[in-house]
Amino acid sequence: MKKEGSTARAALYARCSTLDKGQDPELQLSPLRDYCQRRMTITGEYVDNGISGTKDHRPQLDRLMEAARKRKIDLIVVWKLDRFGRSLKQLVNALEELSSLGVGFISYQDNIDLTTAQGRLMFHIIGAMAEFERELIRERVKAGIDNARRKRKRIGRRPVAPIDIEKAIELHKQDPSLSVRVIANKARLSKSFVANILKEHRESQMEI
Repeated sequence: MKKEGSTARAALYARCSTLDKGQDPELQLSPLRDYCQRRMTITGEYVDNGISGTKDHRPQLDRLMEAARKRKIDLIVVWKLDRFGRSLKQLVNALEELSSLGVGFISYQDNIDLTTAQGRLMFHIIGAMAEFERELIRERVKAGIDNARRKRKRIGRRPVAPIDIEKAIELHKQDPSLSVRVIANKARLSKSFVANILKEHRESQMEI
């Protein structure tokens, strides 16, 4: 949190999902600079260019959050919420972390300022929407499982036929030097499954 009487240290964040199609981060950054010029001091600009919002890790966003954790900034300013969060859940989690760090957040186009009472109210509404979304997903998954059970459909991975298990063991017996990967490819089974089969086979041989 900034000291009383001092100017807030602001960091700008922009993201463009593609490098082509005429997308230019300056279209986001330019109005943000104008907005911040009379109100605060811009201490850094973080731009993820050509990176989809669905990516789990965005290098510049990661750097920005690290700067917030180290209390190097007081405020983050973005063009729109969808430039910052890849999903409603991720957005709420990030904003909750910033709030716990005492770092403010402004979304220029959405007219959301979490340093104000109105902005904090909007944040709670966004959080409620995220919880509602999670509940909908849980209900849909549960309904899908219940429906599958009523129709006697198998839920989960299809069991492996005994002949395929025997084939994997036989390949190992014929040439113990064969790697799990090679045996898995020949038997058309997953590597993890073959590894478990061979482990159980070796243990059973030791017990004999």
